[in-house]
Amino acid sequence: MSGIVYLVGAGPGDPGLLTLRGAEVLRRADVVVYDRLAPSALLDLAPARAERIDAGKRPGGATLPQDSINRLLVDRARRGRTVVRLKGGDPFVFGRGGEEALACSKAGIPFEVVPGVSSAIAAPAYLGIPVTHRGLSSSFAVVTGTLASGAVADLERAATSVETLVILMAAGKLRAICERLVEAGRDPSEPAALVHWATTSKQRSAVSTLEDLPRAASEAGLGAPATLVVGPVVSLAGDLFWFGAGREAGEDELPA
Repeated sequence: MSGIVYLVGAGPGDPGLLTLRGAEVLRRADVVVYDRLAPSALLDLAPARAERIDAGKRPGGATLPQDSINRLLVDRARRGRTVVRLKGGDPFVFGRGGEEALACSKAGIPFEVVPGVSSAIAAPAYLGIPVTHRGLSSSFAVVTGTLASGAVADLERAATSVETLVILMAAGKLRAICERLVEAGRDPSEPAALVHWATTSKQRSAVSTLEDLPRAASEAGLGAPATLVVGPVVSLAGDLFWFGAGREAGEDELPA
């Protein structure tokens, strides 16, 4: 009898942002295949007997190649196991969840997608930046800053079509990305921010202009993982920053 694969979004880093459905399937998992950015506290939700497999991708390499991950999910499900694929953010937002779902579909393995809170929304919010705001931004786009080849993504279409740009996987190519956005027509004096380890006690950020952000981020020592936000809404961060008010910034564990 075949098992099932759950593609679960672990959220952006704060374990308290896991959905109720995500917690439910974790508690009955036989196997948890987890990413580097999935909060470690969430692994404790799985039964002690559950097999835990690190499939995290790290800068410069991966614990398991994507094809191996796909085969692993199918193999464990074919053994009748309940498999939870725990992925940072949302499975279908630059998480290769679509590839893993296709692998299950082609193999005839039942699967369910459990959406998660994407860092594309959460990182700006935890810095006090609404991605849309009446009078400032009626649209936003989420794009990747770095292609699978390691090259900087083509950002021209996104740069000229929306007020707010949220760029994931931007830290390693930050200077080139900012320069490319200016070349595509964004104002070099436009507000921009980089948020590092958003929603966790390690969260740090740099807020500056698009032109000056690479210098500010370098001086702040910011690296991956980080989310880049560009647009007029970044100017609200000073007034709307709330993280730490009403909760301790070190609360990276699930509430009791």
